[in-house]
Amino acid sequence: MTVIEYSFQKLKVWQEAKKLVVEVYHLLDAFPKFEKYALCDQIRRAIVSVPSNIAEGSGRKSLKEQIHFLEISYGSLMETYNQLLIAIDLAYITEESVEAIKPSIDAVAKMINGLSNSYSKKIEEQSTKPLSK
Repeated sequence: MTVIEYSFQKLKVWQEAKKLVVEVYHLLDAFPKFEKYALCDQIRRAIVSVPSNIAEGSGRKSLKEQIHFLEISYGSLMETYNQLLIAIDLAYITEESVEAIKPSIDAVAKMINGLSNSYSKKIEEQSTKPLSK
């Protein structure tokens, strides 16, 4: 069986975001049972949205659309981090457990911003490029 590899799978940011999903899911194991269908579900949706929107954006033709999906991905990453901070306040997880994955969150955030900035520069270059005859 031949497995098709799509372009998003080659993106380092997608690879790292996907790893972060696993890290966050492991944190959720510590949540109390009664939270499994409340805050846990919200965190799951937010963190899965990060690599999912990177992948979806990579399938779009225009750079503006790709940037839009990277922005959604970044927003979902910040939503996840916020919810983890709330979980600390509720004593569902420890501050140390979140600090352990914070470098991964920071790295993914930086990569999303870097890719978005790169696409923005390409758009700018295209708009200032003289038209050929």
